Amino acid sequence: MEKPAGENDDSGSVSLLVIVLDTNPSQRIVRQNPDNLSQCLDACLAFGNAHLMQKAQNKLAVISCHHHATDFLYPMPVKQLEVRQVDGQYEVFSLVEKTVKQRLSHIITNAPKITQPNESLLAGSMSMALCYVARVQRNAQPGVKIQSRILVLTGSNECASQYMTYMNVFFTAQKLGIVIDVCALDKSLSLLQQGCDITGGQYLRLTQLDGLLQYLLWVFLPDPKTRQMLVLPPPTKVDYRAACFCHREMIDIGYVCSVCLSIFCKFSPICTTCHTVFKVPGPLPPKPKKKKKV
Repeated sequence: MEKPAGENDDSGSVSLLVIVLDTNPSQRIVRQNPDNLSQCLDACLAFGNAHLMQKAQNKLAVISCHHHATDFLYPMPVKQLEVRQVDGQYEVFSLVEKTVKQRLSHIITNAPKITQPNESLLAGSMSMALCYVARVQRNAQPGVKIQSRILVLTGSNECASQYMTYMNVFFTAQKLGIVIDVCALDKSLSLLQQGCDITGGQYLRLTQLDGLLQYLLWVFLPDPKTRQMLVLPPPTKVDYRAACFCHREMIDIGYVCSVCLSIFCKFSPICTTCHTVFKVPGPLPPKPKKKKKV
């Protein structure tokens, strides 16, 4: 059956989904109950398999974000695992599940012990996801269109010390046409919320893990074009405040370096980022005294 004129042909398109899973044990939801990490992992695997099931050409990648390193859980950078076929089970599903669990077990076992909560390397993990997407797009066959998106699943608090890396990731993704989605499992994440708004992605905050898989399938499984036809949670107001480079805190009003655009909450004669020297503003001239009328 011929398609009507003007209708888009998606037969040559491939959907690439990169999941950035925060596996940092310093997350509050993991400290309160270590089983929550297993629940997030199971929901992530089921969500990834659902993405692969939508189309045979779809691609999936899973990246682990830890407190000391970032590594691929799937696909493996070296030779893939050999998985025996199980009756009634799709081979790719078994490969994804066994590879992710084996790699994550290796990362957690070899991770250095921590005595106090450490921040997650979310910005670095998202940068690695962008590099992987760029490599897949570069190696794609002629005529194949890659539609890429990144889903960040985290329960950590965002760190303002990674502000510059976050901004670089957001605007790079916007330029490449890569959508960034974020599922916050604890507190509201204003920086990641900015990234979703910049790249046209979806931001969702969950206060409890009950029904995590249902929310993932409902909000994040449809592609951006399909989401326009669905009834999704209403978008929240985006906080576009910037973080100062001196104290890494969100500010409303500050000073901006005219050379490197670094932001500071207080005036400094020397920019600590590019070491540009500025003139110290002198005192304001005194107001002229009004003459008394005789």
